Amino acid sequence: MLVAGEASGDAHAAKLVDALRGQSPETRFEFFGATGERMRNAGVETVVNADYLAIVGLPEIARALPMFWNIFQTLKKAATDRKPDAVILIDFPDFNLKLAKSLKKQGLKIIYYISPQLWAWRKYRAKTVKSSVDLMLTILPFEKDWYEKQGIAHVEYVGNPLAKEVHSELTKDEFCAKYNLDPAKPIISLLAGSRHKEVVKILPPLLETAALMESKNKNLQFVIALAPTRRLAEIEAAKSIARNTPKNLIVVPGETCEAVHASDAAAVTSGTATLETAILNTPMAIVYKTSALNYKLLRPLITVEHFGLINLIAQERLAKELIQDDFTPETLSAELFRLLEPAVNQKMRERLREVTATLGHGGAARRAAAAILKELK
Repeated sequence: MLVAGEASGDAHAAKLVDALRGQSPETRFEFFGATGERMRNAGVETVVNADYLAIVGLPEIARALPMFWNIFQTLKKAATDRKPDAVILIDFPDFNLKLAKSLKKQGLKIIYYISPQLWAWRKYRAKTVKSSVDLMLTILPFEKDWYEKQGIAHVEYVGNPLAKEVHSELTKDEFCAKYNLDPAKPIISLLAGSRHKEVVKILPPLLETAALMESKNKNLQFVIALAPTRRLAEIEAAKSIARNTPKNLIVVPGETCEAVHASDAAAVTSGTATLETAILNTPMAIVYKTSALNYKLLRPLITVEHFGLINLIAQERLAKELIQDDFTPETLSAELFRLLEPAVNQKMRERLREVTATLGHGGAARRAAAAILKELK
């Protein structure tokens, strides 16, 4: 049984399914659970459709509690009826840790792939991992040591699933030719996140930043790298909210890696995208904005020094972080102009290469599959 609740978890789970089949071709696997499109394409039977489970913000989650409760009960019943050899939970900690606790009481083997970021906030949930998870598979190099310090030994670092897998299918010249951009002029990518609420809050100030920069340099070219989970209509809605928008702007759907790879700099919403941008060695500023209520509720729970994943891995403020009130068109434009300076740009690219080299050399799904099969035996 596999349970994913977001697009990234769905993609990682699908690769894990393929890796399990590849490592043990003589085994007849049955996969079922909470699935997204990628898992369904990999042949995982859908008990719950996970396409609409990614919700941001405490008030929003509170309103969706009846839906989550029904899903929880559906998955619990499926596990009770079918008694899987293992329950593999992929990320999505607010839901999956509760499910782990419940299903462990039934005597099921619980494996967690992609550790919750307990080292960042709500550290107390490590108690649930210790009591309810038989094997934790981590994807960040410092996580195994962190768990060991909490007295949790059943942890294995398998490498990062993005390492050696994040790449552009197009060269910069090919991307520019495809989208009628001038490779000789600066290109700046705007990544507003993969969730609707993020696009609503973050894209308007990104557009205002681009307009401000364009007023100072007419040669700049801006690209909105639209996540596969988002729609063009959301871009138009954000444009109607923004006070100003740049003229030299294109929207590129479903080709985020290509857009970032071709860019001289990027403004990236905090999350997995910061790690993907780093792997592509594109200098970036990290941004985030949520409602004032959400920020007031969540900020006291965050205990780490950095928000951005790449900064956490680097253990330094490699990319500037502009969070909530610090995220304005003035502050972001100043940082992006700084990143366009040749010496600054080159130095950051070199540092990004050094830091992302610590993530391993690919094959995280293969190593995770091997650890799972060993645990089952």
